Amino acid sequence: MGAFLANKRVSCLIGMLFLSICTIFVSASTIYGQNQESPIDKVKWIHGPAQVSLGSIANINLPEGYIFADAENTRVFMEITQNPPTGYELGTVMSNNGDWFAVFEFSETGYIKDDEKSSLDADAILKQIKEGNERGNEERKKRGWAGLDIIGWQQPPHYDSNTNNLEWALRAQSSSEQIINYNTKLLGRKGVMSVTLVCDPLKLAGSIPDYKMILANYEFSSGNRYAEFVKGDKVAAYGLTGLMLGGAAAVAAKTGVFKWLWKVLLAGFIGLAAFFKKIFGKKE
Repeated sequence: MGAFLANKRVSCLIGMLFLSICTIFVSASTIYGQNQESPIDKVKWIHGPAQVSLGSIANINLPEGYIFADAENTRVFMEITQNPPTGYELGTVMSNNGDWFAVFEFSETGYIKDDEKSSLDADAILKQIKEGNERGNEERKKRGWAGLDIIGWQQPPHYDSNTNNLEWALRAQSSSEQIINYNTKLLGRKGVMSVTLVCDPLKLAGSIPDYKMILANYEFSSGNRYAEFVKGDKVAAYGLTGLMLGGAAAVAAKTGVFKWLWKVLLAGFIGLAAFFKKIFGKKE
């Protein structure tokens, strides 16, 4: 994810593009030691079944066997896993078997028109993402992190007119690790809820139905739904393609005023069986 040199709000919008593309792979020994207290214990989890809120923007009907961290605790989770928070996090849902978790971030971009829904150019978008990633690699190198190579689409961009959801998945590689970057954008009246699926690539196919079940239990609160748009509401200066390429960042980049800076968020979830056994053995 990235930060511009000037406006903090615009800088965080850049970060939405590469939320969860990972150059940090966390092992069980990193966040959970069998003979010592885990740093992850600092996170206060809500256990399902429960109705949980993503700020005042949306709600999730959390099923039994899942856990949820609110905005404050999601930022704690990000820090523990060595991923600088953006400040836009509203919550995290984690699966009962530990195969995946999803981070929810909301950006008040305004209403994004979906008139590009039938004309998304996957090849052109991929080219621009790869170009942006090269700038990202420069920043990773400065931080002493491994570079990231974008291989191609795992799933080309697809927009669902019934749910007003845009999703896509990228295949990438860092060192010898395969990475899947799976993104969902939930369009609302006042902005976009970005949901990033984080999982072991080998378990992605089996995790998708589970993940989509959680999204089916997601609902924008009254007054925030896409269909509730009224004339006079703020409208974003970009469409679906611009949203994929960083939203406001893509618009600002055209002016040449700003420079790209990148930071990264966890997108690997490997070797954490002991951690999940501990978490799901707890009672609220």
